[in-house]
Amino acid sequence: MAEFPSKVSTRTSSPAQGAGASVSALRPDLDFVRSVVGVLMLLQLALGLLVWALIADTPYHLYPAYGWVMFVAVFLWLVTIALFVLYLFQLHMKLYRVPWPLVLMAFNMGATVLYVTAFITCSASVEQTSLKGTRQYNQRAAASFFSCLVMIAYGLSAFFSFQAWRGVGSNAATSQMAGGYA
Repeated sequence: MAEFPSKVSTRTSSPAQGAGASVSALRPDLDFVRSVVGVLMLLQLALGLLVWALIADTPYHLYPAYGWVMFVAVFLWLVTIALFVLYLFQLHMKLYRVPWPLVLMAFNMGATVLYVTAFITCSASVEQTSLKGTRQYNQRAAASFFSCLVMIAYGLSAFFSFQAWRGVGSNAATSQMAGGYA
């Protein structure tokens, strides 16, 4: 057995200055913005903003159908902003116990279903609530068109988030640690 050395060095070193600050600083993940999921989220944000802005510029409060469309558009727009910020700044990595690929898949599937109902409601109500050729008619028809595009974007996000959750092309641990975006 080797003997314990008679002198043990107890000298400590301090970390380089600024190293602790760089670890806690929030930096955007530009790879996420370039990913399919990030691009689809940006598209959902832009088109969702158009939907609720077009409806909000009409007297929607007179018709309960447009109240539903406004609720769906604004609610999903705000939740998408929150998820986008979580993924952009990699805050989802700090909450490692949450199964983010599953959460994202469930959200996108639910958002798709809600936007299907909003699209059908908005499209069916345009003819009944405004005169053809008027400004309100055109805005409501445009909102119907953009709600269809947002519905498709959420559907595509649901498909890609399902693939990330299932772990297509990688194992489940890699998918969880990589944030679940392709």
